[in-house]
Amino acid sequence: MPPGILSEPAWRPHRRLCRGCLPPEVAAWLLDSGSLTHRLRRRCPGDFRVEVVRQGRAVSAYNERERLGLRRAVRVLVREVFLYCGDTPWVFARTVIPPRTLRGRARYLARLGSRPLGAALFADPTMERGELEVCCVRRGEALHAAASARLRRAPDCIWGRRSVFYIGGRPLLVAELFLPPLLASG
Repeated sequence: MPPGILSEPAWRPHRRLCRGCLPPEVAAWLLDSGSLTHRLRRRCPGDFRVEVVRQGRAVSAYNERERLGLRRAVRVLVREVFLYCGDTPWVFARTVIPPRTLRGRARYLARLGSRPLGAALFADPTMERGELEVCCVRRGEALHAAASARLRRAPDCIWGRRSVFYIGGRPLLVAELFLPPLLASG
């Protein structure tokens, strides 16, 4: 990491994790390749909702630029949301969308409002998903602070996953952090 960069999560390809390294209550969520939105809606019927915390143009984090192959000065669309079951936050998600991805037919990605991104991605016939990466996001990292904003007590580690999705061959990066209330729900 270049000098002057604050601590960022150490994302690792899921296939490079040792067996048994993930807590069992986390592994099933992290390694599931299906739609998280669909799975959460099944788990929380009728009471699932999305709260958009932030959506706007910004310069992405170093590790996000590296993953998407972006130059430093490129301003991307950043969308941060909490996924709830009732009044309980279950997941924090951060999406980074390069400007080139928002051109043409994928413009809808910038106008989702409180609709879940996952439902839109998995309904798109051109969607492809890249390699899944996982990480224990730690206290002191900006992503940890954002994810724990709705928690009464934040754990030292919040497990998450991320992957690059491609819509019509154009990338966007989606990170999902699984919050303690979801993992405690069984």
